[in-house]
Formats: sequence, C-alpha cells, structure tokens
Amino acid sequence: MPILFAAVNLLVTPEWLSAEKDVVILHAGSPKDYAEGHIAGARLVTLADVSKPESKLRLEMPPAELMRERMMRWGIGDGTRVVIYAGNESVQTATRIWFTFEYHSLSASLLDGGLAAWKAKGLPVTTEAPAVTAATALTVKPRPELIVDAAWVNGHLRDEAVKIVDARLAEFYTGASANNMPRSGHIPGAASIPFPTLLTEAKSFQPVGALAAKLGEAKTLVTYCHIGMQATVPYFAARLAGRDVKLYDGSFEEWSANPELPVDKP
Repeated sequence: MPILFAAVNLLVTPEWLSAEKDVVILHAGSPKDYAEGHIAGARLVTLADVSKPESKLRLEMPPAELMRERMMRWGIGDGTRVVIYAGNESVQTATRIWFTFEYHSLSASLLDGGLAAWKAKGLPVTTEAPAVTAATALTVKPRPELIVDAAWVNGHLRDEAVKIVDARLAEFYTGASANNMPRSGHIPGAASIPFPTLLTEAKSFQPVGALAAKLGEAKTLVTYCHIGMQATVPYFAARLAGRDVKLYDGSFEEWSANPELPVDKP
C-alpha cells in the first residue's frame, strides 16, 4: 500500500528549511517574481496550476486526476516532504496552493513569512530553475467534506454551531465596494475577519492563541471571500488553532450572482 505524506508541522521556519535537504519546495507566485529570485530548488506554482480549467468561476478546485498529474510533474510522489512559500506578498496564493494539498489528503507545510522571511535571515536565492525529475507514483484521496457549496451555506445560515467567516476587507463586507461582483454586501450572519488581521506586518501568522481568539468558539467554521483565495488564510489559521473548518469554494463570486440567495448590506 503506498505511503501517504507523514503528519507534518503546518508552519516551518527559514532556519529549518535551510537545513532540510530531502524536501520539494514550491514557490507560490508568478513567473516574474520567480525569475527575480527564488529558493534554490524551488518549483514555480501559480494559481492557474491549481485551478479547474474552463470553469465558470475564477478559481475552483481542479479534478483529482489532473492535480495528481501536475504534482507528479513537480517531482512530488508518495512520501515526499513538501514546503510551500509565498514568493511575493500574496500569502493567500500560498495558502490556496496549500489547501489544494489538504483537499487531496496530502500533507504540506508553509514557510512562515514566505520568501521575505527567508531573505530577512540573509539566506540565498537563485535565478536558476532546477532540473525536476517527475515522480512515478502519487496517491491522492479527495476530501469533498472540506468544501461546501452555496446550498450547504444557505441551509446553515441559522445554525448556531456554524460560524461563517468573511475574509474580505471591510469595504467589501459592508457593501461600500462591490469589487465587480453582481451584488455588494455579505452573506447574512457572516462575521467579518479580514484575512490581513490574522497576519503580522511581516506576513507571518499571528500566534495560535491570538488566532483562536479572533476565530471564536463556534463548533464549525466556514470561510469565504471573493473567489476562494483569501478565505484560505482563515482556513489555515483555523487548522493551526485545531478547529473544524470548511471552505466555501464558490465564495461571493458565486453567491452574489444568484438572486435567489440573500445578501446583507448594512
């Protein structure tokens, strides 16, 4: 029976990563920031690489077999240790890529603070792309229970055991800005926890105690944002805090486009 990823720490430090040799490193970002400098051996992964092709939504979880093939091309196989880091200030890109591993039952870690933290420690970067040997076997097991749809959310709006978390900035939550969505405002009953409030100024995660306090004590958390990217920051924070959490992948892009679904706009 293939060996799946061993349980790992969700966050690792630059010091740990610099000393670890047997690991596949993924640079979450764009071709531009990757070309300007990346951790030696890192493979570039963009949001397009973890998105469903030809989806009506801007970002949607791809089919398991397609994701498996892409991961194997990055050199990831059964038992591979994976570390993902933000190659720019978009922590949400790194957490979305991390969530793709989570959804497919594959453990991965985030480099806390991303490439900026690596550089701040005086550690080297390179502009050379590594030669990658594709893996020959990778076992993935989708976990559909981690993603909820609009019907599920709508059916739990008055469920006291469920806390819906809106990860967008306050201007979008209040409806002051529609951000090109069909309607402005937020899902009724959702709590506003803008994703940057879970991070430090250096883009690392707040201490676990602070994260737990911000997230509250509801039995189950459901996170959403514009397109399902920023929402993976509070999702990751909830995992750090040991909480039961799900992602509404369609997020407000899908919700606001359906006039039959309610929207609050204070």
